[in-house]
Amino acid sequence: MVAGLVVPARVSHPITVKQFEGLADYQAAVGGTIEAVDIKRLGLTLYVNEEGLLRQLELNSRATFLWWYHVPEARQRAMLVGDAVFIGYPDDEGNTTDLPPGLLALFTEPGEFWVEVQWTPVDGWVRVLSDYNDYFDAITWGMIANERFEPFQLKVVGQFGVSPIGGSPSG
Repeated sequence: MVAGLVVPARVSHPITVKQFEGLADYQAAVGGTIEAVDIKRLGLTLYVNEEGLLRQLELNSRATFLWWYHVPEARQRAMLVGDAVFIGYPDDEGNTTDLPPGLLALFTEPGEFWVEVQWTPVDGWVRVLSDYNDYFDAITWGMIANERFEPFQLKVVGQFGVSPIGGSPSG
């Protein structure tokens, strides 16, 4: 069994914790054949419906903006649609793993988050957007700010328990 999350495309639907036994569980959660999208930086694999774009499934903004934030080369090139499954990155033998507890909490529990930018390589960080209690809201607005402001670097930060949340180059 692998512990993970089901992240619905509809933001009004809650993220749920789920135990997955195998392929059939992943396919049921996304409504069809799965496609893996890795976010190595987080130690995370997302499963989405492989035919989601062809079937015109709804944009999954939480999954898409998380991917765009942590994988800059994916920005504006592809979207993730339909319900998604979040699990841990595969181990050395290629086996799926549990979603790390820190990510489970980050994605499901409220916190305090804000967006900071650095205008040039020598400037300090400046808070430009703040007061988000949901990591996905902060990520979404961070990506919008990145397009609008075009800073040298942008990061979403916050205090979540004892661990600050990291940043991402705009590039």
